Amino acid sequence: MPLTAHQMFCQLTDMKLSVVTVFVCIFCHINSSKILVITSMPSYSHFTLAFRLAKELADREHEVSFINPYPQKTPIKHLKDISIEEVKPFVAEVRKTFAALGEWGSIGSHLIDLRLSVGLIEHTFNSTNVQNLLNSEESFDVVVIEHFINEPLVGIAHHFKAPVIFLAPVASCFRNNYIFGNPGPSSYVPDILGIYTKHMNFWQRLKNFIMMSFHDLWRELVMIPKYRTLFKKYTKTDFELDDVLYNVSLILTTSHPSISDAVPHFPNIIEIGGYHVFPPKKLSEDLQDFLDTATEGVILFSMGSNLKSKDLTLNVRNAVLKSFAKIKVKVLWKFEDDLLEAPSNVKIMSWLPQQDVLAHPNIKCFITHGGLLSTIEAVYHGVPLIGIPVFGDQRSNVAAAVNSGYAVSVPLDELTEENFSAALSEILYNARYRNNVKQRSKIMHDQPLKPIDSAVYWIEHVIRHKGAVHLRSSGSDLKWYSRGMIDILTFLGFTILISTLVAYSILKACAKKLFLRKKKAKKSSSKIKKTGQPLK
Repeated sequence: MPLTAHQMFCQLTDMKLSVVTVFVCIFCHINSSKILVITSMPSYSHFTLAFRLAKELADREHEVSFINPYPQKTPIKHLKDISIEEVKPFVAEVRKTFAALGEWGSIGSHLIDLRLSVGLIEHTFNSTNVQNLLNSEESFDVVVIEHFINEPLVGIAHHFKAPVIFLAPVASCFRNNYIFGNPGPSSYVPDILGIYTKHMNFWQRLKNFIMMSFHDLWRELVMIPKYRTLFKKYTKTDFELDDVLYNVSLILTTSHPSISDAVPHFPNIIEIGGYHVFPPKKLSEDLQDFLDTATEGVILFSMGSNLKSKDLTLNVRNAVLKSFAKIKVKVLWKFEDDLLEAPSNVKIMSWLPQQDVLAHPNIKCFITHGGLLSTIEAVYHGVPLIGIPVFGDQRSNVAAAVNSGYAVSVPLDELTEENFSAALSEILYNARYRNNVKQRSKIMHDQPLKPIDSAVYWIEHVIRHKGAVHLRSSGSDLKWYSRGMIDILTFLGFTILISTLVAYSILKACAKKLFLRKKKAKKSSSKIKKTGQPLK
């Protein structure tokens, strides 16, 4: 059957992209380097990002040492695991409070961040394997750190005198912009922990400004001082944290215009959203059969790795089950326990290969907590969402997806049988959601390089150019209040205030003097009238 013009164009485009990829891999490739990759957060979503990159670098014959809480059972060529499994019990305790974060507000979330951050940093530095590494004769060409409230870990890179690259599990935001001096105006860049989108009215912009200012103040007055103390405690050097942190070479962000807003980026901020998505693997026989025989389609339901479906309240669970019982569509639910009351159209699995399931053509909807990786995977495979955000960036991710027209939001604290059923009906039977997500998927796939190839290229670029200082903005040399012109505005405010007070004092003195002169003249005039004689 002859190819259509569109098919021929697509094949030619794929050939061009392949040629570009080969060119980058051959001509821009450098000799095998020694690379240290660090991820401290024992969460599969965080680990997935770091492991994907570490394995890719190893596959390209770089010698990779990987500090992580989930060491591989089967050794991988060119990849050496350095286990920090000791962090798991501590984070397991902190994780018990995650579900309540939505009720605590920003202050509560920041307090949890502080506790989690300090514990992660101390457990990582105190790990026997990390201490053995620091006391070894090892050397590295670059250190890649999965950046998540763990700034003092740059001390490890400083110890090895290696440039640092951050791998961010989010887009550029208040958590990382300050390190690079990258602007993030609150007028059109929404708070990543908030519910607003890029289109904000006056009152939303005001609230967004207040919250972003609060984040900055909390970081500078609470977090950074604590980080400086931890850096000095665990890094034997005369350098200060600021000397190392604000000289990080590059950051790779888990973002892309298909899912994230268009915001300012300096040259050392590289978007690689979607790089963790693999080609779909073969499914188990029973799962493949469940999906293939779903004539009405399938809904995938998963609350991610940090939140568990089994921890949903009884009211929420019953509302969900009653809603599922009303529809003919099959449901595949990642539920970590037995659920005997599940209706016949619901299949329960304690674990499932999310990416591979989303790639199946019969998936009609993805019910998710709104984590960034889950959102990316849904867009990558063109599946519309029902978002049940709970904490962190989930509310912001779901709000952005709703704003882009491929999701319906049902916040956990508002979930009832009525509104959940309405959301199911809307997402399943209104074609605009699927059409919008398919368009977003096309945008995500329309890139000159695959995101993973871009990530490797820029890591090797930093190695080739000994830290790539040419990408660094001078904004990193300024204090946060200088970058925001707060010192200038404060100076101008005081200048105007003092000038106003001086002018007021002068005018008041002149007015008083004039008043006294007029009073004296009036008194003299009155005396002349009484005596009829001029004053001597």
